Amino acid sequence: MSTISDSDHIDGNGAAGPFSEALGIDATNAVLTCARCARPSRFAEARVYDGAGLVARCPECTSVLGRLVSTPTDAWLDLRGAASIRVALPGGTPR
Repeated sequence: MSTISDSDHIDGNGAAGPFSEALGIDATNAVLTCARCARPSRFAEARVYDGAGLVARCPECTSVLGRLVSTPTDAWLDLRGAASIRVALPGGTPR
C-alpha cells in the first residue's frame, strides 16, 4: 500500500485552471465540504495530485474531494467526495 507524501502535491491554486474550465466558475473560491470529515475549505486549500488526471484531496483528512480527467474535447469531473460545494454568486451579498 502506498502512502500520500506531503511533497507530492500542489495546492488548489495550482490546479484551478483545469477545474475552473470544467466547472465554469473560479474554482479557487469554491468551498467544498468534505464528505468524510465535514471540514469546509476553499478549493485553493485542497491538496491536488497529478497522475492519470487531477485528484483534489481534503487538506484535513486527505480524503478525495474530486477528480478531473481532461482530453482535448471533454472533461470528466467527479465531485462525489464533497458533501457540498458553495460558490459565491456574482453581485451577491454575503449572508
